[in-house]
Amino acid sequence: MILVPIVALVIGIVLGFVINTPVKGDVALYLGVAVLAGLDSVCGGSRSGLEGKFHTDVFITGFIFNILIAVFLVWLGTRINVNLYLVAALVFGTRIFNNLSLLRRMALTKWQDGRQRKQIEAEVAAQQAQQAPQTPL
Repeated sequence: MILVPIVALVIGIVLGFVINTPVKGDVALYLGVAVLAGLDSVCGGSRSGLEGKFHTDVFITGFIFNILIAVFLVWLGTRINVNLYLVAALVFGTRIFNNLSLLRRMALTKWQDGRQRKQIEAEVAAQQAQQAPQTPL
């Protein structure tokens, strides 16, 4: 299930390169914050996938809800002349960095555990190989 957010991210990147349309004016603010919200959801989905807690329905509703909240903040900010898109960018950026940090730690821990497991298996195999000739037939 961890593949869903990664596949969604790859599809989004490919579509971004294929559809080469310049974004102008206020739409750029909306799109930029929406992309940050989507990346936050993808990072959160990847994290929950590695933790074994991933649910597709939670991911999809969170993805849509995060984007809607981000777009609403930008819309509200433009109505009251306060740059609320900066708030959304700061919050989603912070969450992305936190999730990426946790993903890095989980991957590093998994890699270190794999190395230790292989080392222990090699030691056990070496001990069994030493004991095998000593046992009488």
